[in-house]
Amino acid sequence: MSDEEFIGMARMALDGTIILDLRARDGGTVGMAQLRYPPGHPQYAMILRHLGGMRPGESKPVRPFP
Repeated sequence: MSDEEFIGMARMALDGTIILDLRARDGGTVGMAQLRYPPGHPQYAMILRHLGGMRPGESKPVRPFP
């Protein structure tokens, strides 16, 4: 696997919040964002499925979204 297969890292806080640290590249320009999805957020289940499930304290790389 290469770094290009991933768009950032995800971690799950102890309260279950999913924290995505994402990056985007376009030529020489790089953008970074941090997104937080607490339990109960409308997109929480979709994000958790995309990540393949997570447990509090766990981190994993994030693949691009379809």
